[in-house]
Amino acid sequence: MEVKKIVDLSLPLNNDLPIFPGDPEPNIRPATTIAKHGYNTSYLDIGSHTGTHVDAPFHFREEGKTIDRLPLEHFMGEGVLIPVTSKQGGQAITLDDASPYMEKLGPKKIVLFHTGWTKYLGQEEYFNHPYVDIEVVVKMLDLGVRTFLIDADPPNGEDFPVHEAITVVNGIIGENFTNFDQITFDNPLIIALPLKVANGDGSPVRAVAIKC
Repeated sequence: MEVKKIVDLSLPLNNDLPIFPGDPEPNIRPATTIAKHGYNTSYLDIGSHTGTHVDAPFHFREEGKTIDRLPLEHFMGEGVLIPVTSKQGGQAITLDDASPYMEKLGPKKIVLFHTGWTKYLGQEEYFNHPYVDIEVVVKMLDLGVRTFLIDADPPNGEDFPVHEAITVVNGIIGENFTNFDQITFDNPLIIALPLKVANGDGSPVRAVAIKC
């Protein structure tokens, strides 16, 4: 396979990452240094949903699959980019927005909702992101989609209908992705493999879009 272009879809893993209220704050710091020990090692104190990450169904459902028990195929596949950059904070992405792209969807496809919201990274507005209307998700699930890359639920942090709908079928939600605007080619191969965390509810990922 010839790789013509790679787009990095991940935020840098550092202590300044936006954290959902109540989640563990990242604390990345040196454990050893070359000057003192002859080699560099770091402590990585992070939550399972820090930075660019994926949610396992177990995140919301006791009977849901954990991150280490999910098929790796869920984390890689042909991406379908849906541009919704006109959406405002707290505004829903509707069936009217998504319907032109429905014919491209099916099993093993990965949906990427391009809101452009990382322009607010480091600002309070970052948490007031657009979200996906539950009707859109239900339609996509009916078409066989199982992986969705967006901060999917309303930003009030009180209701999680999309998480509930996706995790009940052991689907995947990816959050805090970036650089969707750099996917300027058709049929990108999306890879967002999680760490193999035993009994994990989620994991940071290094995600890429590949032009082959």
